[in-house]
Amino acid sequence: MKKINDIAVILFARLNSQRIPEKMIKPFAGTTLIDIAVEKIMKSRVIPKENIYLYVYEQELIDIGNKYGINILERSEKSANAESSIQDIHEWHKSLNYKYVVTFNACTPLLKISTIDNFITHYTKSSYDGLFGVIEKRNFFWDREGNLFTSAPLDEQAPNTKTAEKVYEAAHCLYASKTAWIKDDIWLGRFQEPNDPELYVVDEYESFDIDYLWQFELAQGAYIREIKKTRL
Repeated sequence: MKKINDIAVILFARLNSQRIPEKMIKPFAGTTLIDIAVEKIMKSRVIPKENIYLYVYEQELIDIGNKYGINILERSEKSANAESSIQDIHEWHKSLNYKYVVTFNACTPLLKISTIDNFITHYTKSSYDGLFGVIEKRNFFWDREGNLFTSAPLDEQAPNTKTAEKVYEAAHCLYASKTAWIKDDIWLGRFQEPNDPELYVVDEYESFDIDYLWQFELAQGAYIREIKKTRL
């Protein structure tokens, strides 16, 4: 059982997206992705507000964070542009004294605050130190040699995804990890055995991740039609 005060929630954001320039502050349904993410996490009923941080480098993002009263954790230019080193990306671990950290992807505007809160609650009760959001799939998958590696009942006369073996795909929206691992360049777990990290199933619709412009436009339409009605 983990104590809630031992957990920090850190929202990462930066402006140097190559696929969609300045994606975080690009107009999105009358607001921006970073506004949606900050406003959402500040509504959490699980994590104390003093444990919530916006981890950013650019002044535009700092100004938006200040508007909502979220704790600002300033990252270096190197961290905001790092692509590989765990310690460079998560340099915050040197200055924050928390045993665990939860992060969520600001590029998933359809993700509900109730889902984030449920993820955090599950993590506090979990005996595992890493937790990774995934999407449950029932489908047929082949390896590069053309070998089918998901299965279905042998008496099926035709492929039917309803009977296909369950597999899990990274959702790229919710993550939890032990802070002490970062100094060893480990994030979430070692991915070498079951439950390393533990998998947490997330709704595929909610975890829709924006990487490309067509995804930005599709998510914007969905947000306008549905999310504004329910206010996440």
